[in-house]
Amino acid sequence: MFRPKIPTMPQPTGLTAPPAVVEPTALTPGAPASPPASVAPVPARPARPAARLTPGTALALVGGGASAVLVVGAVLVSMLLAVALTATSVAVCAVAIRSVLSRR
Repeated sequence: MFRPKIPTMPQPTGLTAPPAVVEPTALTPGAPASPPASVAPVPARPARPAARLTPGTALALVGGGASAVLVVGAVLVSMLLAVALTATSVAVCAVAIRSVLSRR
């Protein structure tokens, strides 16, 4: 019952195709390819200008970062509070059970 049963690989049934035989072919040297026609060089695109940081965008970035920090902080504090409340309730239950058992 507890011994693992290792499945066996079933043998293929039905018609099977024989393995294909690959025969090497000889390479015949041909005439050298003509060089490609000269193509006019494509002018390079001008470099993209650097992003400019205006006072409005700087204020938006600072506000977004501050709000993200506040949200993450609120989530972490609420998780810590939940753990503290759970630990307190477990401790109160343990004291209550201990006092009930000690009176018997």
